Amino acid sequence: MTENKINRASRVDMGLEVVVIPVSDVGRAKRFYGDLGWRFDAEFASSDEFHLVQFTPPGSPCSIIFGRGITSAVPGSAQGLYLIVSDIEAARAELVDRGVEVSEVFHDVGGVFHHAGREGRLNGPDPQRRSYASFASFSDPDGNGWFLQEVTVRLPGRVDSDHTTFTSSSELASALRRAEVAHGEHEKRIGQRDADWPNWYAEYIVREQAGKPLPS
Repeated sequence: MTENKINRASRVDMGLEVVVIPVSDVGRAKRFYGDLGWRFDAEFASSDEFHLVQFTPPGSPCSIIFGRGITSAVPGSAQGLYLIVSDIEAARAELVDRGVEVSEVFHDVGGVFHHAGREGRLNGPDPQRRSYASFASFSDPDGNGWFLQEVTVRLPGRVDSDHTTFTSSSELASALRRAEVAHGEHEKRIGQRDADWPNWYAEYIVREQAGKPLPS
C-alpha cells in the first residue's frame, strides 16, 4: 500500500456505533436495560429464530443490540464494556436507585487503569481524582460485565483539537463548573473582575477537552 493510500484511509471516519451483547433471555435483558433508563431504539422479530433489540445509553453515540439469532457468542461473555461518566459517584448512585447491584467505587493500586478481575482494587475514587482513574462495575443478568469510568479531562489526541463535543447536558454542565472554579482563580490572579468571561470559559473548555495547556 502506498503512502498516499495510507493517508487517504486515515481520513475516513469509522464511528463505533453498535456493540453486540450475547444474552440467554431476550425479555429479561430487555427489562434490565430498560430499567437502567437507556433509550429503547428498536425491536425486530422476523421469526422464532431471529429477534433483535436495540438500546442506547444516555449521551452515548454507541448503541447495544442483543437478541436471538444475531450472535454465536456465549451469553455473558461480553466483558470490559465501559460507560464514561463525568461524576462516578453520582452515576453509581443513579444505578443503585434503579435497583442495580453495583460495586463500590474503586481505583487501582498501580496506576490509572485497573488490573484484570478484582486484583489491585482499592476502595474509593482515585485520591487525586485524576481523570480515567476511578471505576465502579456491574453486570447484567447473564453476567456481561460493565464498568463506569470517570473522565473529566481528556488525554491529548483523544479529542480533535478543532472540535469540541459533549455527549450529554450533564457532561457539559460539569465542564462549565470546572471552568467556573478555574475562572475564579484567574480573577484572583488578575485582581479584578473579568468582563470577557464567556470567551475565557470557551477557551478553557475547548483546551481542557483537547488536552491542551489550560489558560492562566
